[in-house]
Amino acid sequence: MKLILVIILSGILGTSGMSLVMWLITRSGLANADMIWAIGSIYTRSYSNALLPGFIMHFAAGIIYAFLYVVILSLFSLGSVGAYIGVGAMTGVFHGLVVSFLLAVLVAEHHPIEQFQKAGSEVAAAHLFGHIIYGLIVGAVIGIAGIRFL
Repeated sequence: MKLILVIILSGILGTSGMSLVMWLITRSGLANADMIWAIGSIYTRSYSNALLPGFIMHFAAGIIYAFLYVVILSLFSLGSVGAYIGVGAMTGVFHGLVVSFLLAVLVAEHHPIEQFQKAGSEVAAAHLFGHIIYGLIVGAVIGIAGIRFL
């Protein structure tokens, strides 16, 4: 039970860190990286009522992906929290590249809200950076707790 709770906690903390970074990027004007509103508005087809569904979907995905990250981290013989953080960050790089590609190619052009239909290199870079932060945090929590699946 402790294993599952720690993984859920790592997903929540990782998603919180990622969401904060994405919000700061959007707030700074560097890119429209407001992922929670973008995800929510895919389902609601409206910006005005997208926050709660976006929040639920984003955090649910973050928790689910934390389990996958633990499987990946467990494939390596990691001897320190720093190693967990490093491999978590590298997993975040891969995850971020996949999400950025899919976002730019599939999601943006079919998004129901006009403000999310343009996903240029700034948006892709913001998502890549957000996923690296997610991986760092998940790796840190898992490393500190010493969680392994295998």
